[in-house]
Amino acid sequence: MPSTPLRLGTSTYSYWHFLPEKVPIETVMDAAHALGLQGVEILHRQMESDDNGYLQKLKRYAFQLGLDIYNLSIHQDFVHDDPAVRKQHIDHTLACIDMAHEMGIPSIRINSGGFRKGGSFDDLIKAKGWVEPWPGLTRDDGFKWVTDAIEECLPHAEKRGVMLLLENHWGLTTTADDMLRILQDVNSPWLKAILDMGNFLFEDDMYAGMQKVAPHIWLAHAKTYFGGGSWYTLDLDYARIFRILRNAGWSGYCSIEMEGAEDASTAVPKSIEMLRRAWAESGD
Repeated sequence: MPSTPLRLGTSTYSYWHFLPEKVPIETVMDAAHALGLQGVEILHRQMESDDNGYLQKLKRYAFQLGLDIYNLSIHQDFVHDDPAVRKQHIDHTLACIDMAHEMGIPSIRINSGGFRKGGSFDDLIKAKGWVEPWPGLTRDDGFKWVTDAIEECLPHAEKRGVMLLLENHWGLTTTADDMLRILQDVNSPWLKAILDMGNFLFEDDMYAGMQKVAPHIWLAHAKTYFGGGSWYTLDLDYARIFRILRNAGWSGYCSIEMEGAEDASTAVPKSIEMLRRAWAESGD
């Protein structure tokens, strides 16, 4: 296997785990530059605003530092029985496509959503991803809502030149088979996927799940857990995961998502060292 360099960046999420006080995007860019990373992935909910002046300020600052902004990670939930609510999430996605275009970002992360029962993320984990339908509805209903919504977003994504990247982010992407169902039903060159290395928690064999989706992966999220994970900690075989991806032809960005309790100032450098070592091992 050719010894190609790892294209490594960090998500701004590594420095801010949805706490009340936001860590500025510029602060993460400064850290990424100092650590010799190639780029950053911006978490939409971490941004100060959607004002175009702010967007252009971030774009300009990344260029000054020599960093790519390779993905805008957004949130939506297409699993709703109310068409008006689904339309709100579609409109949000369309607006974020425009935002990514204005910033020169080539892709956005999208979610399927799931049959939420209320409660916290801990409740989601207990429910194994919120994949069971609400009374009177079926899983097929949920998949149709998701595929219809994505298909409604695709023409605008193509017009703006922004890829939609579906992540295994709970709900109807909790398992590899369900994620593949969406990708194959939509079947568009403007819809590909993100592999979150830590989110196939409920697969009997998470590596087999990664193998299934590997041909569709354009971006990888490398979860790391220094100091112990916020909700759970996985002992991931990163070299094995990189080997799966490389054998499928993947050559995109790997985005660090440090989800541990340790401070990012020390945990992200450890993540970089660990992932670069795993990448080298994956080419053996």
